[in-house]
Amino acid sequence: MRPVVPYVTAALLFGLGVYGVLRRRNAVLVLMAVELMLNAVNLILVTADATVRAALPHAGQVFALFVIVLAAAEIGVGLAIVLQLYRLRASVAVDEVPLTEPPAGPPAEQAGRAMTTGEVTR
Repeated sequence: MRPVVPYVTAALLFGLGVYGVLRRRNAVLVLMAVELMLNAVNLILVTADATVRAALPHAGQVFALFVIVLAAAEIGVGLAIVLQLYRLRASVAVDEVPLTEPPAGPPAEQAGRAMTTGEVTR
């Protein structure tokens, strides 16, 4: 078997995923681009397992299974973050996410102290 076609396909998929991560503004599309990159890695792992004689049998397929599990966990956490971002900002554009923002209210210990002493905090 000639592994040129799967390797070139995986390289194209990975390049498309990198382009999607760097150019997209929508967080859901960024997650889809990351999935493309992970699928390219899976294709390389399975192709290498089929073409290269390794000390451990089917090691590439086992690693691909771990990548699939990792991708499922990443999608679960990533979609939870995107949904929370949409609830807070009504937008999922990653360019509009402030990275440094002061907290909305006083910390819990300051709020408790202010209520007992009668101070007004801002």
